Amino acid sequence: MSGHERVNREFWDADADDYQAAHHATIARDPRAWGVWRIPETTVGALGDVAGRDVLEYGCGAAQWAQALADDGARVVALDVSRAQLRHARSAVAAGARLLCASGEAIPCADASFDVVFCDHGAMSFCDPERSLPEVARVLRPGGRFAFSHTTPWPYLTWDDRRERVGPKLREPYFGMRVFATGEGTVDFQLGYGDWIRAFRRHDFVVEDLVELRAPKGATTTYPDFDPRWARRWPAEQVWKLRRA
Repeated sequence: MSGHERVNREFWDADADDYQAAHHATIARDPRAWGVWRIPETTVGALGDVAGRDVLEYGCGAAQWAQALADDGARVVALDVSRAQLRHARSAVAAGARLLCASGEAIPCADASFDVVFCDHGAMSFCDPERSLPEVARVLRPGGRFAFSHTTPWPYLTWDDRRERVGPKLREPYFGMRVFATGEGTVDFQLGYGDWIRAFRRHDFVVEDLVELRAPKGATTTYPDFDPRWARRWPAEQVWKLRRA
């Protein structure tokens, strides 16, 4: 396991109880939804019909998404690096979803195992894309779907340390960004848009869409780092919709 994955596992193992206490009720109430604003999958349309398909949730937390897709008839594997998050998942998953504690950079599944791989602020936020993308390509069948949400570059680039929130001013350079690590939380990975597209192409992914999620009017969230007024003006989250060539 790489150094940043050990850091992220330690963080999530320590934070899992508090995280689920803060967010589980909201996620469980509407599990088929994306991001902190819970934009419905019926609006985003990233996964398609999963009934009868093999699906990997790639960084599942408490696996609320995975259980919902299992209820829809999918054969679901829910992977997470955090043992503490998966303890919560065991209580959330009633049947149909198989839990797997493993690195997102070394998925212990056979080649071409899945029709759909997805994550909602999951492994694609915390794994090195030069390691995660070839692994997803390896386990995904040709023509399979890959969809993931994550934070856009803009909250990282506009974060005001003094006020501890996003702002209207760019404070960090866009070019060359890759790793964001403060030493107090997770190690996050973020690329510029051209770098993402070139990385996708190197690993045989075709970009079908990029959905920039906008906070709905009057939106609230259990995630205090996300400001709904800011996210009405600028995209704070996005969903990449990809297909394996």
